[in-house]
Amino acid sequence: MSATAPGKTAIKTIVVAIGLALALGTGYWLGVGSHDHDTPTAGTEGEAAKVQYTCSMHPFIIRDAPGACPICGMALTPVKAAGGEQGAGTAADGIRIDPVTLQNMGVRTEPVVKRALQRTIRTVGLVAVADDRQYAVTTKIEGWVERLHVNQQGQAVKKGQPLLEIYSPDLVAAQQEYLLALRNKRGLATSPYPEIAAGAERLVEAARTRLRYWDIGPEQLRTLERTGQVRKTLTLFSEHGGIVTDKKVLAGARIMAGEELFQIADLSTVWVLADIYEYELPWVKEGQAVRVELPYDGKVIDGTVTYLYPTLESETRTVKARIEVANPGMELKPAMFAQVSIAAGATGETLAVPITALLNSGKGQTVFVALGAGRFAPRSVKSGLRDDDGFVQILSGLNEHEAVVVSAQFMLDSESRLREALDKMTGAKQEETADPAKPDAKALDDLFK
Repeated sequence: MSATAPGKTAIKTIVVAIGLALALGTGYWLGVGSHDHDTPTAGTEGEAAKVQYTCSMHPFIIRDAPGACPICGMALTPVKAAGGEQGAGTAADGIRIDPVTLQNMGVRTEPVVKRALQRTIRTVGLVAVADDRQYAVTTKIEGWVERLHVNQQGQAVKKGQPLLEIYSPDLVAAQQEYLLALRNKRGLATSPYPEIAAGAERLVEAARTRLRYWDIGPEQLRTLERTGQVRKTLTLFSEHGGIVTDKKVLAGARIMAGEELFQIADLSTVWVLADIYEYELPWVKEGQAVRVELPYDGKVIDGTVTYLYPTLESETRTVKARIEVANPGMELKPAMFAQVSIAAGATGETLAVPITALLNSGKGQTVFVALGAGRFAPRSVKSGLRDDDGFVQILSGLNEHEAVVVSAQFMLDSESRLREALDKMTGAKQEETADPAKPDAKALDDLFK
């Protein structure tokens, strides 16, 4: 009996201690929950004037006494419901922050003004041959190439320069017919019958027209009439000046009517095809001045936007702008890349704010308007064009001369959301009892150590 009594006494002592510890712990958590959630009674003046403190950088940190933020170390600022004179509060038209806190947050404002917005679009362009300055050289008769006067791709040619000579039996026969028609006309010129002379003239004109359709020029016809000698070959002359970009014929080769022999491109004026992103399209118009910078020496050549293509490149989400550039020195080569600067000009007078004033969310854009006396209100706006000087057009939501916050507005946004949450908390009745599972303030501090 004496041996077991001390053991039983020890067990009872341990059970009582555990029960007492649980009771004390429950009471502590109840105290914490009551301290955080109980609504102050109207009859206690101290509780009515109760002030909580928060961090401007981390608004989820809330304390009942002043101190430092456990995360960043900044001094906590007082929070009080609307109507108080101290700290920051939620007003019907926004939030109110004391001057010291405003200074610590670095809040700056600027007025909403009317101004002309200017923008320069900078992009990359690809030099291309102008479509309306590319020419194909073909023949209208069948034959064989007797001689090539131009036998190199990339060779420069002038308008009227001979390209090649073609031997064609059909051409020889047509020349002979033309000479016979001329002799017949001369023999019947003195006929007493006008109808016969007129018929001979018609034969001559038909033979001449046939040769002309085969690209026998007036000079060659005059030579044929003067000499009476049939030429074995037909010489094809270039009708345009430029560079031979493609040569598809060889000396001695047989060619068919309509076959393409050369391609000639006039590179004295070229196109630069520049990529314009979707959001830049409102700035770009036909007729705008363009500066094209050469990639190898930085030389700048002036050009003009002549056309905006109506389709969008699905891979790059860009629209091609056609820029026409004079190229007398052939410095711009087809397929060359070049830097492009489009002077997009200026808009008319429009409401604008610094772009730093905008807070973007998935649903829209917001600015904070300064109402005076440390009060600020969030306001939804609709923005438009953005210029090179850091301003953005305001289409709706603001009036001229209103002041908007241009720095630290993300803190105001956090503060505004915090005040809104606190108002809902303090305005609603606390129907729940204390929650034993709720962590205390020290536990929250430990999370950031």
